[in-house]
Amino acid sequence: MNDGRRIAHLDMDAFYASVELLRYPELRGQPVVIGGGRNATPQQLPDGTQRFARLRDYVGRGVVTTSTYEARALGVFSAMGMMKAAALAPDAVLLPTDFDSYRHYSRLFKTAVRIFTDRIEDRGIDEIYIDLTDVSGDAAVIAENIKRAVNDATGLTCSICVAPNKLLAKIGSELDKPDGLTLLSHDDIETRIWPLGVRKINGIGPKATEKLVALGISTVGQLAAADLGVLQDTFGRTSAEWLARVSHGLDERAVVTSSEPVSISRETTFERDLHPVRDRPTLSKIFTDLCMRLAEDLERKGYHAQTIGIKLKFEDFQTVTRDATLPLPIAGGPDIRTAATTCLKRISLDKRLRLIGVRASTLVAREAANEGREIGQAELPFGEFQDD
Repeated sequence: MNDGRRIAHLDMDAFYASVELLRYPELRGQPVVIGGGRNATPQQLPDGTQRFARLRDYVGRGVVTTSTYEARALGVFSAMGMMKAAALAPDAVLLPTDFDSYRHYSRLFKTAVRIFTDRIEDRGIDEIYIDLTDVSGDAAVIAENIKRAVNDATGLTCSICVAPNKLLAKIGSELDKPDGLTLLSHDDIETRIWPLGVRKINGIGPKATEKLVALGISTVGQLAAADLGVLQDTFGRTSAEWLARVSHGLDERAVVTSSEPVSISRETTFERDLHPVRDRPTLSKIFTDLCMRLAEDLERKGYHAQTIGIKLKFEDFQTVTRDATLPLPIAGGPDIRTAATTCLKRISLDKRLRLIGVRASTLVAREAANEGREIGQAELPFGEFQDD
């Protein structure tokens, strides 16, 4: 590759599902869907085998978190409604999500990559960008060594693309999945990128895709050949210029190796709508758990928070948020719960709930936080759900 920069995008293959297959290797080769609740936990039988839940038995309005490639071949993909997925693949195995395990394996694979370079941009639990420009050696050999290190550390496979920029690396990591290794240069754009649908470009969403299709533009190649004036009439000058650049594989963005989070949050959507009074014990447990997990997130990332907020979504899909800014930053679970409870008291709880979330913002690095004052350690009862 003679393009100057060497940027890699590494994407773990069907990450959540692959982690579950480490735990249940007997499910390899089968359609498996991740996203069930506690009822989907496998049952241990007297003979030592496991009894797995099936998608056909699911009742609720949850969505698919992810699925194995065998389930995807049946049309089941992430973010699909679970009931729709059950109609497509009724015999698929259903497993609950286990985000603690996924975060564990995420840390393992990212640590393995840091053996090669610390020029890494974290893009989420299962993907990263890697700047390999200053790493000596053949790009294919480096990428193969990274893939091997990730597999040795986790037992999982990943797909990686090395390209001149982040745009092409992101697209390329999807081209040869699973367990793919792809090298792209600007010379490959016409043959490998232009035939792809415009939706493959990160940043072109469903609405933009609809507008492009209405203009007769469905592939990246057609976008590259489009008249700039026509694009400007539909998208405006700035967006049209961006579309023209990315269709030719141009992207000057740097790999960002550090960034400060704006906020950290935890939320959960219930399997069924929960009543503020009749389901008070369940709500109390969920609320406390979210606050404690948020505290763990703050501890792991090294932050305290001066603003705590909550988010409620009711049965009619109305969403309400409330925030409380505190005199000093906090980080402990009980303190977060106390602050979140003060927010909760400012909301009229007269309808069933379908989602609850807790958020920490106005973040301060742990070293800079003033820990001399606490807003109260005693955990409050979830009494606000008593009012009908």
